[in-house]
Amino acid sequence: MTHFLGLETSCDETAAAVFTDELAVLSSVVASQGDLHARFGGVVPEIASRAHLRNLLPVVDEALTKAGVALADIGCVAVHNTPGLVGALLVGVSAAKMFGLALGVPVVAVNHVASHVFACRLAAGRDIFPCLGLVVSGGHTALFRCESALDMHLLGGTRDDAAGEAFDKVAAILGLGFPGGPAVEREAAAGDPTAYKFPRPFLDDGRPEFSFSGLKTAVLYACHGQDVAKATPPPPGKKRADLAASFQQAVVDVLVGKCKQALRKTGLERLAVGGGVSANKPLRAALQVMCAKEGVELVIPPLSLCTDNAAMAALAVEKWKRGRFAPPDLDAEPNFI
Repeated sequence: MTHFLGLETSCDETAAAVFTDELAVLSSVVASQGDLHARFGGVVPEIASRAHLRNLLPVVDEALTKAGVALADIGCVAVHNTPGLVGALLVGVSAAKMFGLALGVPVVAVNHVASHVFACRLAAGRDIFPCLGLVVSGGHTALFRCESALDMHLLGGTRDDAAGEAFDKVAAILGLGFPGGPAVEREAAAGDPTAYKFPRPFLDDGRPEFSFSGLKTAVLYACHGQDVAKATPPPPGKKRADLAASFQQAVVDVLVGKCKQALRKTGLERLAVGGGVSANKPLRAALQVMCAKEGVELVIPPLSLCTDNAAMAALAVEKWKRGRFAPPDLDAEPNFI
């Protein structure tokens, strides 16, 4: 049995995990930076990078301790090297190369977005490919035709804001704080999702593409009218809850509708959904209803595997089996590749 050390530093979560070549996750530790970025209403790259530098080694030590594995027992290091914030990625990539050199073991680089789909494979405990993959997070909203864990074809993505980014921006408009996804979901629980008729961008367009910038702007004007320059967040109450609920419902309708279109077009019979926004309970419920009606299997990870984590870097096992190791000059790549 080979033990892997997985590292994740692509954005604002410092994470480490220990897993085996049999895809048994022995530990998964995440240090959140939410409090550091909350007052800015979003992730500040420089702050994120410096926090990763402080947190990474203690997180690795905790992951090893929880797994009952010594550093000397690690046979391979897995790291997300793309996509993400370049400074944040560099912390993880540099650490992975350092561990690999010190231990004399290979390093495997994996794509953070592909790992979100692979989290579904971990959750299922069995092969789930081929499938339609939806990755929906703060930085990405995209559909993939996944022939295997390492063979993913992009069908389409967002033209502007990702769904999670839209949640963050709407949370700022409504004065709900950061991160926006959980905050909007909490506020929406007391609201009427039909109170405001917000647009469903591209919903009636057969292309597997998304756009959430206009929806965000629609919330802004519904909240403040035309005088947005002097806007202040609405006070707690029915209006704020209704705005949150109506916005959330619009996002859910678009995501579910696009998945249904793509499933019918591709003929795939399984939908795998990953990324932080997949933790949204109304979205999960709506996807379950749609998949049941379409006769499609739905695979969504538990909440711990939805948001950024290092356990999903177990995708590296598939590359390790094929001898696809990272070169010594492995670098961080901020753009999706």
